[in-house]
Amino acid sequence: MNDTISSDEILGKTEQHLHFIDEHLAIHKAMVSAFKSLKKAALSDGFTISVASGFRSFERQEMIWNSKFLGTKPVKDNQGNNIDITQLCDIDKAHAILLYSALPGASRHHWGCDIDIYAQNLLPEGQQPQLEPWEYEDTGPFATLSTWLEQNAHSFDFYFPYNQYREGVAAEPWHISFAPLSHAYEQAFQLDLLVSCLAHSSVAGKQVIIDNIEKIAQRYIYNVNQGKFNL
Repeated sequence: MNDTISSDEILGKTEQHLHFIDEHLAIHKAMVSAFKSLKKAALSDGFTISVASGFRSFERQEMIWNSKFLGTKPVKDNQGNNIDITQLCDIDKAHAILLYSALPGASRHHWGCDIDIYAQNLLPEGQQPQLEPWEYEDTGPFATLSTWLEQNAHSFDFYFPYNQYREGVAAEPWHISFAPLSHAYEQAFQLDLLVSCLAHSSVAGKQVIIDNIEKIAQRYIYNVNQGKFNL
C-alpha cells in the first residue's frame, strides 16, 4: 500500500484527508487548488460549476446500498427504467445496483478526489440536477458544460473514469477525477482489504458479494477509463 494513503482513506472511514467546502461537502485537501482553477476557468466561459457530490463516507455509501438492496430506494436499468429488485436473487440485485452505485468500501467518492459536478446557472430557477445521462447529452441542460469539460478538464489534471459504458458501471459524464490523486488511490487499493471490511460490515447481501468479489471487482471497480484524459 502507498505509505501516504491509509486503509481508512481508501475505505471511506476517515475525514483526515479532506477539505470541507461547507458543513456537508468535502473534497480532498490536495485537490483544492486544481478544483478552484477549474471553476475559475469555467466561470470565465459562463459556467458556474457546483459539486453535487464530493466525499462520501463508508456509512453513507452503505446506507445508499442497503436501501437499494432492500427495495426502499429505486434501482434503474441502463435505459432509466425502474427495476423491481425484490424479484431478483442476491447476486442479480448486486449487479443491478452496481450499474449506478458503488459497493461500500470501493466507491471512488471515499477518496475525496472524485466529484460529481454540474452548472446551476444552466438550470431553470429552483430546479436541482438529477445527475442522469440525458442532462449532459445534446439536448440536455448541461450539454454545453459537458462539451467544455471534455475540451478543458485535462488542462487541470481532471479526467472521466466513467467516460463510457464498459459493461460495468454506466457512463457518468458528471463524474470527474483528479488524476494525480486518484491514480495513487487506485494503486493503493487492495481487494483483501475490501473483503475484510465487508465481512465486518452491515452491508446487505455481503456474503454473495464476498463470494463473487473477484468478478465484481473486474467488472465494476477496475473497469474504468485507464487514461489520464478523456480522449
